[in-house]
Amino acid sequence: MLIVAGTLYVDPAERDDYLATCEEIVRQARSAPGCVDFAISPDLIEPGRINVYERWESDEQLLDFRGSGPEPEQRVAIVGAEVHKFRISAVESP
Repeated sequence: MLIVAGTLYVDPAERDDYLATCEEIVRQARSAPGCVDFAISPDLIEPGRINVYERWESDEQLLDFRGSGPEPEQRVAIVGAEVHKFRISAVESP
């Protein structure tokens, strides 16, 4: 199991527009083979921050979906990012 999680930063005035461009990406990811969960959401405190959370069954399925990454217009809007991939070896219920 893989988790991709972190934050993206965009101009606060452009955040809602940026998120609107992500709606179809979220739909596609959630229906992609191997996607367990996929969410891109606004942060409740920082106006330019976007939280990213993904869970995938394998590296191959993640790479098959991701391809070359964000669309060029989305890449231009991102002014900062800190996103990491975590490899999970076990899952425990609380």
